[in-house]
Amino acid sequence: MKTACVIGAGPAGLMAADELAQAGVAVTMIEAKPSPARKFLMAGKSGLNLTKDEPLEAFLNHFGDAEHMRDIVAEFGPGAVQAWARNLGQPVFTGSSGRVFPDVMKASPLLRAWLARLDGLGVTLRTRWRWTGWDGAALSFDTPEGMRFETPDVVVLALGGASWARLGSDGHWADLLAANGVALTPFQPANVGLSVDWSDHMARHFGAPVKAVRVRAGEVSVRGEFVVSARGLEGSAIYAVSRPVREGAALCLDLCPDLSLEQVRARLAKPRGKASMANHLRKALRLDPVRIALLNEFGRPLPDDLAPLLKALPVRHAGLRPMDEAISTAGGVRFDAVDPGLMLNAVPGVFVCGEMLDWEAPTGGYLITGCLATGRHAGRAAAAWV
Repeated sequence: MKTACVIGAGPAGLMAADELAQAGVAVTMIEAKPSPARKFLMAGKSGLNLTKDEPLEAFLNHFGDAEHMRDIVAEFGPGAVQAWARNLGQPVFTGSSGRVFPDVMKASPLLRAWLARLDGLGVTLRTRWRWTGWDGAALSFDTPEGMRFETPDVVVLALGGASWARLGSDGHWADLLAANGVALTPFQPANVGLSVDWSDHMARHFGAPVKAVRVRAGEVSVRGEFVVSARGLEGSAIYAVSRPVREGAALCLDLCPDLSLEQVRARLAKPRGKASMANHLRKALRLDPVRIALLNEFGRPLPDDLAPLLKALPVRHAGLRPMDEAISTAGGVRFDAVDPGLMLNAVPGVFVCGEMLDWEAPTGGYLITGCLATGRHAGRAAAAWV
């Protein structure tokens, strides 16, 4: 029987191991942490968003211009992900926004079912084994019992990106691959919040959700929610524009997305009598205290014609939060460094998948689907190669 090592037990690695085992390969799955899929479990703590139920072309557009990545995701898109979850005994439902969740919401039941399936397929899981590179033709690992060496017939690397190091994705593998001639793109934070140096009056709003807004940066415009925190701005709407902001685009907020500029102007023109500006904004435009606070924070001194500012409030910020706080990272193994099956051109017999590859996508089900799809693709290609 042929043997395989899958290094990294997140969604991509688990999927690669699943495909290899189904193909009759003896799989050893190796994880540096004491238990598998820690980032996956953390992502599902408040509801595991597996994918997004939308037309395939619209779904693929969230993966940018990475054609190889789009092709891989097209092979295992939203419908396939839902069928896969149901096959593990985990029914799913689609929320009002199109996001797909397991009925139980949490990640742990799905992970338990998946690990039980892999165990039934004969997959061996070794934890607390940290890959340290190659020793000649062998893979070397730092383990609680000392250094260990493995010489499988094929290898799949699924070591994640370079964010959330405490959960296992620390990017340590980049130097190991670079030393073996693998072309890499430097890591950058993706799906990450913004740092803001707030004035004192904003402290009372820390933790407040900002709803009914449109966030714009460059060509990206998204209606959604975010949260004002002591560190800055966080949440899905901010994450969605982190790429253009990272690339230098200005960020602005439309605080009245349901009204046109002229409608805002007309409502503000109504006599306010002795009412304060805050009360006038609240009554005329139904602005809540946190949106009014943001207007004062970023818009003062307020102009006489307030409508354009309410429709495009420029956000002053101090850049993206640190990479280790990011949900994901851009950068990693370049697609021109792998063949169509995701095998490294410089290291035959070694395949890569998941966030190790140079792609990025927003939260909302796209990230997890991308990891599952690349793990499936690499696992199938590795099984065929071996």
